[in-house]
Amino acid sequence: MDRGSERDASPGRGAEDPAAGRIPLAVVIVDRAGLVSHWSSGAGRMFGPGREAAVGQPVADLLPVSGALPDDLREDTPDSGEGPDLETSLGAHTGYPTAGRARLTPAGRGDDERIDVLWWAYPLVGPGPSRLLVLAADATRLREARGHPDERTERIAPGFARHTELPTAADLERRLPEILPSTGPGLSARIASQVLELGYPVLEFSQYERVPVTPYWGVPRRPGRPDGVVPHPRSEPLTPADAPADLEYAAVRERLEFLNEVSSAIGTSLDLGATIREVTSAAVPRFADFAGTHLRSAVLAGEGFPDGPPDASTLMHRVWVEHNDEPGRWDDTVPVGEAFAFPEHTPFYQCMVTGEPVLIPRISDESGDRIAGEFEKRDLRPLINGRSLLIVPLKARNVVLGFMVLLRRADRLPFDGMDRTTGAELAARAGLVLDNARMYTYQENVAETLQDSMLPQVTPRMAGCDVATRYLPGTLLGRIGGDWFDTVKLPGSRTALVVGDVMGHGLNSAAMMGQLRTAVQTMAALETPPAQLLRNLDDLARRLGENYLATCLYAVYDPIRGELRIANAGHIPPVLVRAADGRSELLELPTGAPVGVGGVPFETTTVRVAPGDRLVLCTDGLVEVRGSDIGAGLAALCESAAHPAASMDAACDTIIRALNTRGGRKDDVALLMARLNGIPDDHVAQWHLESAPREVSRARHLVRERLLKWGLPRAVDTALLLVSEVVTNAVRHGGGGQVGLRVVRAGDLLFEVTDEEPELPDMRTAGPYDEAGRGLGVVSRLAKEWGATTSGHRKTVWFEQALIP
Repeated sequence: MDRGSERDASPGRGAEDPAAGRIPLAVVIVDRAGLVSHWSSGAGRMFGPGREAAVGQPVADLLPVSGALPDDLREDTPDSGEGPDLETSLGAHTGYPTAGRARLTPAGRGDDERIDVLWWAYPLVGPGPSRLLVLAADATRLREARGHPDERTERIAPGFARHTELPTAADLERRLPEILPSTGPGLSARIASQVLELGYPVLEFSQYERVPVTPYWGVPRRPGRPDGVVPHPRSEPLTPADAPADLEYAAVRERLEFLNEVSSAIGTSLDLGATIREVTSAAVPRFADFAGTHLRSAVLAGEGFPDGPPDASTLMHRVWVEHNDEPGRWDDTVPVGEAFAFPEHTPFYQCMVTGEPVLIPRISDESGDRIAGEFEKRDLRPLINGRSLLIVPLKARNVVLGFMVLLRRADRLPFDGMDRTTGAELAARAGLVLDNARMYTYQENVAETLQDSMLPQVTPRMAGCDVATRYLPGTLLGRIGGDWFDTVKLPGSRTALVVGDVMGHGLNSAAMMGQLRTAVQTMAALETPPAQLLRNLDDLARRLGENYLATCLYAVYDPIRGELRIANAGHIPPVLVRAADGRSELLELPTGAPVGVGGVPFETTTVRVAPGDRLVLCTDGLVEVRGSDIGAGLAALCESAAHPAASMDAACDTIIRALNTRGGRKDDVALLMARLNGIPDDHVAQWHLESAPREVSRARHLVRERLLKWGLPRAVDTALLLVSEVVTNAVRHGGGGQVGLRVVRAGDLLFEVTDEEPELPDMRTAGPYDEAGRGLGVVSRLAKEWGATTSGHRKTVWFEQALIP
């Protein structure tokens, strides 16, 4: 190439080959207006004008094609119907690389000074004004360099090297500044990547006929070297009679190489969206100029394998479109994401229901009108008329999952029978990888649904505390695991905070997690003390099976007393962040053993807390990384938990960002954070009542005064009715001892009535003449929630009343 020309890029030619060496090339870049934006010094030597005179001029004026090739060169050039000539390529009427041979008359010279030129034209896409790269070489000089001045004994033609034989993008980009000295690094990088994608130009020499294999169907075929061609299996020169068989052999080889390359390029992941894009992009531009992939709803939604063949009511989703036309040309007419049923009298429907490819070599105006007429509110004719159409089914296990629409522009060879076979094989391989991705997506959806159904819907605001949670599946072990967290509302405005981790992964661990979580919720609602709850959970795990092991941390927060009562079963300790000074600490708790071990005692520890303190509970997947000390992870947890945050959610995100970026994490992560707000003393009122009927009236009076003092007059009537019913039951059936009444204002109003009868009340259905049995029915209808618990020899009946805004 000029400025120190380029070596022959044909592989297999050694240093002893007389053609090896440097061959000057002319390099021209054309902008979108058809004007020259780069004109190399080699172009000036070959065509006449210098760089200053050429830049900005119409390229057609500087590279005029005049006359025809001489008879001795005519046999080297296919008929015009096989591909575009130089004039067509200079006009940017093709979207793929072209190569050829032409006689040019340089500017300022006569017809008797025409030169025999080999040329390559590369369309450039993307940002910037450049749209075409043209390379040219003087064929006469090449013949003389070979030492064979008689052009009848030597065939010289341009070709394209195979992708596996190309220099790397870095190599080509590094050498481009020598070839294109006036281009910047951005343009050089863009040209390098596109030239490598489309095929690298080589000069081919032969003394007998060879059949080239170019990287694109529809590109004119030229004689060439064995490295860029498929030679005939025989060693002697080919005769004209051998050419058809050799052409057929070359075409088959060409398509096999294409399919092999496609197979290695698709299915690189099990992500359905990425697989769809890979499958669609594999066809453009090498096999087609447009590719659109359509899939059935069940496939796209991950709902399992479709039942039976599609029909006229089957919805097809256009999931991806790839083309090499100008940007935006297809967007409005065939938008990605559109779903509709294809009309019966269309080739698309025919492919969909028969499961066989449909080929229309050239869509006539009449055919295009008929196809477009089946679709409402869109005109397909400008996009499909005159093009070649191939529709191939995407199948798996003999069921049609969708189809791919392939189109070639009119300036390219139309699809033929061999292309139909190639397209069907492409679709078969694509269908396989799409089905693999579909099955993976389906299994992921099932696992995700199961996991989500087992994870609680935690209420962000509890009495006296705010809660935020996060759950992350293991990065390498699938979506489903045995980590869980939970919050349980307890009487007395208390909240139980739970986090646990079943050892192992998969469905068995998830099933055990569900059983243990249900057991914890049940025992918590019965006000089982923390240590006793873990002992009961340990017994349950051993009854479920020998291999049922899990760690668990159970804490009960009392916002009125300002304390935490915590018991631990082999779990990592929680972090407490003090509101007063922002200091964080790992709480020192008796470790205990995982539930399921058996025979190990559990202890309850009481921790005093202040309003605004934050408690952080998590599973070991967040802090433990294989090959690292867990102490480092716990230290990082303390540090990130102490970081100031605008909200609870932001605080959780800070922890996740700080610890989840540590390399090597494979386990699930459950994170629960509670801000312990407490309940102010003036939001709590409690009284002791005697077990006498007159105390019911006193209870109503006390509640009225308190609610009015709190500025809640609209809550008075309902509260008095409910308090009257519950206190009456306590006086009548409470065992004769003192009756306790407490009212707590914490978001809603919480009422608690305690008596000395441990037997829980039974809500009955009262008959029309019964004088009793209606009290709890009234409470159930008017209260937001209600319940009853027993502790020792006393019971508590509680109810919540929603505040009217």
